[in-house]
Amino acid sequence: MSITFMKLSKFIFITLILLSSFGCKKKEVSESDFEKEVMNSVFLEIVDSIYMDRRTMHPPPMPRLDFKTNKEDTIGYHDKLKRYQVEQDSIKNDKNRILIGVYDYVVNNKIRNEKFDLTPFKNNKKFDFQYTSKFPEEIYWDINDKKSKMPVGTIQISNIQFNKTKTSGTISASASCGGGKCGRGFEITIENKSGEWHIKNIVHTWVS
Repeated sequence: MSITFMKLSKFIFITLILLSSFGCKKKEVSESDFEKEVMNSVFLEIVDSIYMDRRTMHPPPMPRLDFKTNKEDTIGYHDKLKRYQVEQDSIKNDKNRILIGVYDYVVNNKIRNEKFDLTPFKNNKKFDFQYTSKFPEEIYWDINDKKSKMPVGTIQISNIQFNKTKTSGTISASASCGGGKCGRGFEITIENKSGEWHIKNIVHTWVS
């Protein structure tokens, strides 16, 4: 076997390896872009379906029993309930955007290890999305402080587990009202119908 032939064989082998590597990288980027596009198309629908607002979580406790009279203080309770309902109506009619904290990174993102991009949603009329890293740790939020500058709740999402034909997928997500005192987990099924991705089903997986 001539030296020239050996050099040529080596060159061809290296070229094939490089082409194979380039093809895999291209496929990886393509999958990443596809997942990002799908996630962006369903993100607002997911948030609107599962978000928790600490301002609306806790109605006044039931009236206490007065041991002296052996009666419940229903007058005091009804006054508190009325104030609560007025407050809830005020929150409901508030036109300001709802501040939601979004965890910076997608859980189990094997395609690319980078922040979840909130840029496509910065002009959303209902929600003001901010990364949770901008605020103190969630466990330290005072959920009873209705005028707090902290987000009213947080959202965390996983990557999408697609089926083989990439016509449906599942996303694990969690929502919390902060303070480490409330939270819910969800398994969300999404599907593509007529070229558009939407939520098909939401299953509650845990409550804390």
